[in-house]
Amino acid sequence: MSGVDVDVVVVGAGGGGLTAALAASDAGASVVVLEKLENPGGNTALSTGSIPAAGSRFQREAGVEDDPERMTADLLRQSGPHEAEHLTRRLAETSASLVEWLVDDHGVALSLITDYKHVGHSVTRLHAPRSRRGIDLSNDLVAACKRAGVDVVTGNPVVELVVEDGAVVGVVVDGPRSGRYEIRSKAVVLAANGYAANRELLAQWAPELVGLEYFGAHGSTGEAIEWGVALGGRLCNQAAYQGYAAVAYPHGSILSWTTQEKGGVIVDATGSRLGDEIVGYSGFATEVLKGTAPIWAVYDARIRDITLREDEFADLVEMGGARECATVEELASVTGAPVDALRATLDAYAAAARGDRPDAFGRTDFGIAPLEPPYVASRVTPGLFHTQGGLDVDLDGRVLTEGGATVPGLFAVGGVAAGVSGHHGGRGYSSGNGLLTAVGLGRLAGAAAAAS
Repeated sequence: MSGVDVDVVVVGAGGGGLTAALAASDAGASVVVLEKLENPGGNTALSTGSIPAAGSRFQREAGVEDDPERMTADLLRQSGPHEAEHLTRRLAETSASLVEWLVDDHGVALSLITDYKHVGHSVTRLHAPRSRRGIDLSNDLVAACKRAGVDVVTGNPVVELVVEDGAVVGVVVDGPRSGRYEIRSKAVVLAANGYAANRELLAQWAPELVGLEYFGAHGSTGEAIEWGVALGGRLCNQAAYQGYAAVAYPHGSILSWTTQEKGGVIVDATGSRLGDEIVGYSGFATEVLKGTAPIWAVYDARIRDITLREDEFADLVEMGGARECATVEELASVTGAPVDALRATLDAYAAAARGDRPDAFGRTDFGIAPLEPPYVASRVTPGLFHTQGGLDVDLDGRVLTEGGATVPGLFAVGGVAAGVSGHHGGRGYSSGNGLLTAVGLGRLAGAAAAAS
């Protein structure tokens, strides 16, 4: 192999790529991050910035008892069997040191969320910016890269890998002014997210998702996964995904699922519920697809006031995305649902929440329900946020072939790698799984790439 320009090239400046760059730099490697869009952040910037971690000092300070074994069991209970269970265990085992490393070594502002556990978790273990905005996590990671001397170059898309004798030895970049140029390296970390923005790949690998509107980062077009496959990489869990059942309409921001966990319901134009909302915001997305539009999240003023602690929800309320209704009749007027049907739905749900009868959909966790006036309604639509399938990788993010060998010099993290959210569908997604495989695997892959 001829001389190298940089030790490690990272493709993609989302949370996974930025974390991989920091880990490689910490290990003494020279690093460059190449981002095809004009701004860093990717799907991380659009998320709540929540990273699950078990046994962190932040949990201990809050009196929360947790450990990697419990986190592994929780994630596998939610996901069911799948093809990347080795990553579930590895990421749980390294999760506490991950968040402490981000906070202590790189000044990333994270704190334990104690207001809720969220989907898939039996204890409070999500660590996030106080704002619950992923853009704050992304900005902190970019600032940390700058302090570490890592160049983050935006608007420079990687268009192919440089391969010699079966080993990845660099990338080809399509520069906006200089044209195509090559960067030689000892290792390449693919951190360009999944394929949710590529309708052709969706139709090929996860056709049930074609009907969902995409709300994730525009750069998630799947070419990095295709490069890995072309080099013999094996696809795992490729039909798994993270959906979101309640994207606020027409605002485009997510309606916090806290509204449902605290006792809210989702109803359609007929005034009927669509299922057990507590399966989670991802798993419930395809249930919402079956409803008759318009779709509404219905909760009450108590739940609204609890959820106002979250900045994005507070912004939605400010924009008029949460309509207060004094009576069921007013709620029916706002939603357009038949008043008698809506009243019957709420009455049946209240009886289940009181324990008078089983819930028609099997819901057993009702938060602070029964709902009581004044009610609050938010119009929502289901959406797709990112795919959870990708390249098979080992415990440090090295890309694996069908035969189990590694592709020399090639690593994959985040949406490029196989996720830990089940083999198929959206019900296996636990809150924070996307960032867990991005920043968690990013840290491991960055360190391994630096040592390659």
